[in-house]
Amino acid sequence: MSTPRRVVLGVGNADRGDDGAGLAVAARLAGRVPAGVAVVACEQEPTRLLDALAGASSALVVDAVVSGAEPGTLHRFDAGDGPLPVRVFRSSTHALGVGEAVELARALDRLPARTLVLGIEGGAFEAGSGLSAAVRAAVERAADVVLAELEEEPCTSGR
Repeated sequence: MSTPRRVVLGVGNADRGDDGAGLAVAARLAGRVPAGVAVVACEQEPTRLLDALAGASSALVVDAVVSGAEPGTLHRFDAGDGPLPVRVFRSSTHALGVGEAVELARALDRLPARTLVLGIEGGAFEAGSGLSAAVRAAVERAADVVLAELEEEPCTSGR
């Protein structure tokens, strides 16, 4: 029996300021995740996460959000609790954001039973800019949250 595949997806666009938050978290996690966990960077087009979810037993998706909270605020959403609040996830250049991509995966029966989404509140999304100071500070906290979530779920989980 093979070990269930768990995946962490960092989503974003590194060329659009705080939209690169998920990618920065994925980079921070390199070499730090438990065995049996794949860390995947899904740059620019959130629909790529559909392929990354294929065959996964669980997923943790990290992306920038805009809810009106202070930049750098972390938000945790459990997709198993129902539809995500798609209004807080920024749309990509192709008008489909992480919220819609997760719901599409759910409709196609490709969403792992345990799917968590960690949002990092962004504030600056200008083309060509890097992460804002608040989001840079939140990246390490978000990586720690991801590692804690991975430790709470054993690799043998069938949820």
